[in-house]
Amino acid sequence: MTGWAAGPLIAFDTETTGLDLETARIVTAYLGNGDPAELSWLIDPGVDIPAEATAVHGITTARAHESGIPAGSAIGEIVTALARALSAGGAVVTYNAPYDFTLLDRECRRYRSNSLEHELGGQLSPVIDPLVLDRYADRYRSGGRRLSDACQVYGVPLQTAHDARSDALAALEVARSLAGRYPHLAALSAQEIHLLQVEAAQEQAENFEAYLRRQGNLGRVVDGTWPVKPIPEAPN
Repeated sequence: MTGWAAGPLIAFDTETTGLDLETARIVTAYLGNGDPAELSWLIDPGVDIPAEATAVHGITTARAHESGIPAGSAIGEIVTALARALSAGGAVVTYNAPYDFTLLDRECRRYRSNSLEHELGGQLSPVIDPLVLDRYADRYRSGGRRLSDACQVYGVPLQTAHDARSDALAALEVARSLAGRYPHLAALSAQEIHLLQVEAAQEQAENFEAYLRRQGNLGRVVDGTWPVKPIPEAPN
C-alpha cells in the first residue's frame, strides 16, 4: 500500500467531562497504534466530572482526583507527544478531529501551555479524520455516522466504546479500511488527504446548513473549520 495509509499512522482520542468545546475538560487520552510505545493518560481535570459523563466513559471525579495526573502537566505531555509524532513524519488519526483537537487547544489556553501549533512551528497537519472521509466517500449512505456506526460499515471490531484507547484503535482501523475500499483516496499523500479534508469538512458543513434552512431553521450557522475550531467571537 502506498500513500497516506502506508503510514506511519498513530491514533489519538480523548474522553472528557462534556460536549461543549469551550468548557469541557479532558479526562483520559490515548496516543498510539497498539504497540509498546503507546501512551495513555488519566487526568484530574480540576473540576467535578458530571454523572452523565461518567456514565459514558466510567471515570468518576474521585478516581480522577486520586489517580489522575494534574491537568496542566498532562496537557503539556500530550502536546509534546503529538508534536513529536507529527514531526517524525507520522499522520495522526482522530475520529471527529475538531472535537479532540479543539478541546486540546482550549486546555492549552486554560493552562497557558504551548499550543500544538506552537510546538510544531506551523499548522496542525497531517490529520486523518475517518468521519470526514467517510462522509466524503459515501455521502448519501443512510444511518448514523458515529464511530460505532462506521465500525459496522467497515467491519472493524470496537472492543469498548468510549474508552480512549479502544476508540482510537478502532478509528485507526476504520481509516485503513477506508483506504482499502477507496483506492483514489489511498493514493493521496498525507498532506494531500489533509487538504482534501479541509475542503470536504467545509463543504459538508455548508450542505448541512442548507438542509437546516430547508427545514425552517434559518438561524443555525454550521462551522466547517477543520481540524481545530476558532474561538467563538464574543457577542456584541
